[in-house]
Amino acid sequence: MAMGKRGPKPKGKVLIEWSADFAYGIGLIVSDGCLSKDGRHITFVSKDKEQINNFLKAFKIKIFIGLTFSGYNGMSAYRVQFSDIPFYMFLLSLGITPAKSKTIGKILIPKQYLFDFVRGVFDGDGTVYSYWDKRWKSSFMFYTSFISASDIFIQWLRTVIEESTGSMGHVKKDGKGSTFQLTYAKKDSVKIINKMYQKKKQISLSRKRLKIKRILGIVGRSIGDIHR
Repeated sequence: MAMGKRGPKPKGKVLIEWSADFAYGIGLIVSDGCLSKDGRHITFVSKDKEQINNFLKAFKIKIFIGLTFSGYNGMSAYRVQFSDIPFYMFLLSLGITPAKSKTIGKILIPKQYLFDFVRGVFDGDGTVYSYWDKRWKSSFMFYTSFISASDIFIQWLRTVIEESTGSMGHVKKDGKGSTFQLTYAKKDSVKIINKMYQKKKQISLSRKRLKIKRILGIVGRSIGDIHR
């Protein structure tokens, strides 16, 4: 019995090729993205339109930006969704799955792009905060944190960051026990920031970058120091 001819492979919207921008976009998907159960659609939602534009820029795609509303709090957010079977299958191969929030674990990221990926995760589900510790004279404290509903993912993130920087973060549950927070103090934060922003021209969320710039200024550093 003759074999029928195979049809052409489906073409995707996203060019699957590793780069700093591409790895950053993968980080955004891990934090704020969603794979539909239909095996073809990728959705990304953010309250920050710059974040949406960064997502589209990372993957070099142009699609309609819509709005979605939360029935829980009535707040609106920006939303993009597109169908791309090859890219969807590629994301599965990296370890990203539908209903990933509590089940996601290790993500297969090329080592040279690890901190571009980490910067994407940080822009999606990370924060940096600071304060003056009144217990000590002229003691300025600041911390960098990553948040996830998956303990497996946050522990993996902790391991790969430690392997690359020697920084040992602290993991704890939030008050309700629904998310896990990976936190680094000042000295280790500087190491991680150096890695995340090691290149002059790279995609990042400007409000978080500016916040880091202000914090570094207080400790006698600047965002420019990172590029030396």
